[in-house]
Amino acid sequence: MGDFSGFSHIIFDLDGVLLDTEPLYTRATQQVIAPFGKVFDWSVKSAMMGRDAWTSARHLIEKLELPLTPEEYLSQKEPLLLASFPDCEAIPGAETLVAHLKARGLKLAVATSSSTPYYRLKITRHAWFSSFDAVVCADHPEVKQLKPAPDIFLVAARELGARPEQCLVVEDSLAGVAAARAAGMQVIALPDANMDSSAFAAARRVVRSYAELDLGD
Repeated sequence: MGDFSGFSHIIFDLDGVLLDTEPLYTRATQQVIAPFGKVFDWSVKSAMMGRDAWTSARHLIEKLELPLTPEEYLSQKEPLLLASFPDCEAIPGAETLVAHLKARGLKLAVATSSSTPYYRLKITRHAWFSSFDAVVCADHPEVKQLKPAPDIFLVAARELGARPEQCLVVEDSLAGVAAARAAGMQVIALPDANMDSSAFAAARRVVRSYAELDLGD
């Protein structure tokens, strides 16, 4: 039995799962906080991943005791991100996996905490995103609460015409795993190497790369 056996619909997070954007966020954040003598490391970043921008900003400011409001921090960070997003690379193996699942007739969706404008910038160089049957971003009108709330995955399932139990989610963040489980879905976790696998006990499988997956072929 492969890792995708028993599921007809696969829902992918975007950042850190399909596209390697996390280093871009890290670099932009460090540029903003450097003048205050602060360092953005995994002790802070791990709790921010998968969350909406404002919640992440508030967490960062509180943890590092920055003399900024979330709005000030985000306004300084945004132009740095906008300049870098069109150049982001794919996560190794992601494009091949998506093509493989599509060829097997599975329905695919993206469910991301990014806004639609950010999403469009990130996929600029990646024509393979046309393989997805649905894309649900943070600003979707039916998404009332973001991860770790289940809304974004439930909306994605509806847009795919699927029940939650038919869906398998691929996520890299604790908030994303919690959201998928709250939606009644199973999860494959693909955490960053800096994160402890034991924190992802709610996932059915934890892998460090797509090469570890059993495609069942």
